[in-house]
Amino acid sequence: MPDYPRLMSETAAPRVPPLPKSQRSPSAQALLEGVSVAGSEANIFTTLIRAEGLTRRWLPFGGKLLSGKLPPRDRELLILRTAWNCQADYEWAQHRGLGLEAGLTEQEIARIPSGPEAGWEPFDAALLTAADELHSTYDLSNAVWELLSARYDEPQLIELPMLVGHYHMVAMALKSLRVQLDPGLTGLPTEPS
Repeated sequence: MPDYPRLMSETAAPRVPPLPKSQRSPSAQALLEGVSVAGSEANIFTTLIRAEGLTRRWLPFGGKLLSGKLPPRDRELLILRTAWNCQADYEWAQHRGLGLEAGLTEQEIARIPSGPEAGWEPFDAALLTAADELHSTYDLSNAVWELLSARYDEPQLIELPMLVGHYHMVAMALKSLRVQLDPGLTGLPTEPS
């Protein structure tokens, strides 16, 4: 991973703060009440609801990826590696819990920052490599494609780069807006274990 500075440390204050309930339109509040992942009052949603029309279109796409064709454990492994590659505290914090729910262990999550060579089973290593390749080259090598296509069908092979790309977009938005961690969440580890 390139050694990019963790720019979020430039300021602790959100650039766009969450929208308080008292300022939400009835349609914005109704949209938030329909959120099932992380809770309707999570900072990600109460911040992004300031762009209500965009959020209304984004939520179904993000929701589809969270209930798509990829096995949940694989999906969360890809998202957490993407969060690490993007140095996205909020994304890591939210998906750490989702990863545990999907079957990742605490030890596996702690190894994600160390990458595909950190003692993973071959297919898990291929998933981490896929996330790394998509992050660095926006493409998948033939070797990784072959490993993935030995287990995944075409819809899953289409979904995988879309998932990683989506979480790059989310990381960019959350970091740029300086969305703060919700109470009780822990961001990225400071070092790979």
